[in-house]
Amino acid sequence: MMNNKYMSAISTPEYDHVFWNALRGKAADVTRLEAGKLRNVNTYGLPSSDEKQMEEELKKESLPRRITTMIYALGNEFTIMQRDTEDTAAWVKEGASIPIYDGINDFERNNIGFFKLAGITKFDQDFTRDATFNFRKYLMDRIAKTMGRSEEEAFIVGDGLKMPTGITHPEKGAMVEVTTTELSYDDVIKLFFSQEAEYRDRARFIMNDQTALQLRKLKDADGNYLWRSSDDTILGKPVTISNFMPNAEAGKMPLVFADTSYYWWVIRKTISIRALIEKFAANDQIGYLSMEFLDGKLVRRKAAKAIQIG
Repeated sequence: MMNNKYMSAISTPEYDHVFWNALRGKAADVTRLEAGKLRNVNTYGLPSSDEKQMEEELKKESLPRRITTMIYALGNEFTIMQRDTEDTAAWVKEGASIPIYDGINDFERNNIGFFKLAGITKFDQDFTRDATFNFRKYLMDRIAKTMGRSEEEAFIVGDGLKMPTGITHPEKGAMVEVTTTELSYDDVIKLFFSQEAEYRDRARFIMNDQTALQLRKLKDADGNYLWRSSDDTILGKPVTISNFMPNAEAGKMPLVFADTSYYWWVIRKTISIRALIEKFAANDQIGYLSMEFLDGKLVRRKAAKAIQIG
């Protein structure tokens, strides 16, 4: 976790006041502001009263925050233990021995890294100092949109080198179960049943708009549509649209069927901000550097299956 001194500092009304004064380009109590400074990144943590709002806005804008397992690992640990078990209870006669399951091998270590996501947003100084303009809300909404879009891109196509590992990564993402030259009704059925029942129960289809349009047109031999328009499901499973998913083109993975609870979205440091006053002063603007550190990875590949175009 973040240290207690830092958490205490950003929780005070005084820090809230100096933080937003600094972002508006006004004079601020440097001592109080420095108490919320994040080591080695030269940005300042949001006041505690704003962190929850930022989280809510990010959840609206960021697909992985809505459909994956969110983990907050704000300390210095670089591994997280994943647990899986095949424990079963057994019916036994009175006096008979009870089976013992050895759970030593149930745990798997997952290394968690640091990937920095950063962006700069500019505003005219008139906006930041206008008492009738809700600058606080507007800035957080704007940052959430920018960061959320980049988070979704990483979740889908991240290379695992300069950003988290995406669910379409060829070696660490979804497993290719169906290879085809053109998406068909039978291909989707094959994909659906290639998934083990354990993961199929909570799985969802992930695709972009172009693939969705193709699948909406598919019918079986009796003229029944594959896609049920009344609730936007395929074979009873929800459809998630992300336009970072690739089109149905050669070598691409346009359709993933996954239990995304086995994709972990790990927050290492929450969003922090710094005003860049001098850099844009000549244009009567203030820039805002926003930054967060996170990782994301599919921790169980067999929970995600895909169709690839050959």
